[in-house]
Amino acid sequence: MAFPERFSTLPEYAFPRLRALLDAYQPGAEPLHMSIGEPKHPFPDWVARIVAENAAGFGAYPPNEGAPELLDAISDWIALRYDVRLDPERHLIALNGTREGLFNACVALCPEQKHGRIPLVLMPNPFYQVYAVAALAVGAEPVYLPALPETGFLPDVAGQPPAVLDQTAVVYLCSPSNPQGAVASRDYWADLLRLAETHDFRIFADECYSEIYRGDTPPAGALEVAAELGTDPERLVVFNSLSKRSNLPGLRSGFAAGGPESIARMRRLRAYAGAPLPLPLQRAAQRTWADEDHVAANRAAYVDKYLIADEIFAGVPGYTPLQAGFFLWLPVPDGEAATIRLWRETGVRVLPGDYLSREVEGRSPGREFIRVALVAPKQETQHGLKAIRSCLYD
Repeated sequence: MAFPERFSTLPEYAFPRLRALLDAYQPGAEPLHMSIGEPKHPFPDWVARIVAENAAGFGAYPPNEGAPELLDAISDWIALRYDVRLDPERHLIALNGTREGLFNACVALCPEQKHGRIPLVLMPNPFYQVYAVAALAVGAEPVYLPALPETGFLPDVAGQPPAVLDQTAVVYLCSPSNPQGAVASRDYWADLLRLAETHDFRIFADECYSEIYRGDTPPAGALEVAAELGTDPERLVVFNSLSKRSNLPGLRSGFAAGGPESIARMRRLRAYAGAPLPLPLQRAAQRTWADEDHVAANRAAYVDKYLIADEIFAGVPGYTPLQAGFFLWLPVPDGEAATIRLWRETGVRVLPGDYLSREVEGRSPGREFIRVALVAPKQETQHGLKAIRSCLYD
């Protein structure tokens, strides 16, 4: 029986690969998992109550594109956060988290050809792995742009040859970025949006870490910069969710925001292939998008851990204080070797950076890094970071 070849070059997914790397060894102490970005801070206590109060909704098919009340709440949040007002019926679609939308947006919006040739899909390297799978699924060619210290851990899209940009159909960008926590400035977004206009491509902006940041100024968002520039709304689709903002990865509530034609096409595809969020969960999400108090408390808890990390890794060459998100991107001579050593000597489990990147021209931008998730409670995080410092850097 024949199988498709389009995914034949995909490596094993990061976490099965990590298990294969480490499970042959005994941990050196009580295991502490700092490899996966699953938030552990408490979510709002009223979430479960709202789900229970609306439990009868499990007996009905939910609105596929999102209940009007949920879309209204998301629109209100966007207006509050970015000072951009979007028509919920024309510019928004509810999603099961963001991964589904990041994949299906490529299916719905990436053309089969551009200028009579296979289109290119540009993405940072390292990156969230769904970007590459989406490009391969639609027959496009993924192009991995290194996001290195010398580029501020963001891809240098503007530095690509004009011929590459002319052949580009989609650019994925995550800001704040996973895994490095880099933040695209307003100027970076503006330059990227101008490139999209000049070279006729779309931007898929993955902003799911947008509410976790250091300081009083939130990261700039693509929607607000596009509005200021008067960019064609069809150039941009923005994705966000409650997973990181509200510590609700299991609620699976996210959204995409974009131009009316883009959203109409995504809604049409989702009517055939999407799994709508159950109505009781939509009601809980509606309330959660409308509340900022728990978001501020969550952000403060992460900033406390930023400061702990700064203190513990002070003096480590190449250490970059985290500006946003909840991953440390720590420099090491070899990510896999460091991960094995940490596990065997301390019981701390981290992720080799190479598992999030691709080798291009003989170099994998993640090979000399490990990713450390700061999601555990404060004392556990502090214990784990001290163990990493003493094991790898002292």
